[in-house]
Amino acid sequence: MRADGRRANQLRPVKLRRRFTRTAPGSVLAQAGRTMILCTASVEEELPPWLEGQGRGWITAEYNMLPGSTSPRKRRERGGKVDGRTTEIQRLIGRSLRAVADLEALGERLITVDCDVLEADGGTRTLSITAGFVALVDALHHLRKELPDPDRFPLKDSVAAVSVGLLGDQALLDLDYQEDFQAQVDMNVVMTGSGRFVEVQGTGEEATFSREELDRLLRLAQQGIQQLTRIQKEALGRRWIFG
Repeated sequence: MRADGRRANQLRPVKLRRRFTRTAPGSVLAQAGRTMILCTASVEEELPPWLEGQGRGWITAEYNMLPGSTSPRKRRERGGKVDGRTTEIQRLIGRSLRAVADLEALGERLITVDCDVLEADGGTRTLSITAGFVALVDALHHLRKELPDPDRFPLKDSVAAVSVGLLGDQALLDLDYQEDFQAQVDMNVVMTGSGRFVEVQGTGEEATFSREELDRLLRLAQQGIQQLTRIQKEALGRRWIFG
């Protein structure tokens, strides 16, 4: 048993509350254990200059940890200046969402998925991807009649993400902050609902890991993502069109 009573292969309780705000066409308040994130998906009819006139859209992401999300207080990132960790995470979220997107079907418009961390207890980047996808689906349904071909939905598959790690000789699913801090190996895995990998980020913290341990972690992550996909499907209801 872990400190919070979970089994090694058990996710924290995950909640996805859709339509949390009225202003964005897609919004999800997501919670995994004590980690809580607000994801919103906004649509703009203008593209960055380098994408104009190509007949395709773009999906990007921004990530931010609010000052009260951690203790001690995290200072705000102002004036467009973000630290290296923030830049890496928001690029990961954007890549993950674009991996399952049909950008030509989107048309020449920009969708920005904003992920604001309200409380951080590990797994903020992975929960941002899982919840950000749900917000994106709602935003795309909102503008479906305005798409170049309303019968061609701009997403080809679902996507979700989870963390795994080695603590001692035990493989753990969905690390909280303390487990992530103590783990000899930690890994973030992004996969589609159909079981294809999008990205694997694995690091040995003053340690190494074997091929057998890598395979064990990937199998555990796949099991977790299958569970997260079911949670996404339940949250979206009739808007789930991915098989």
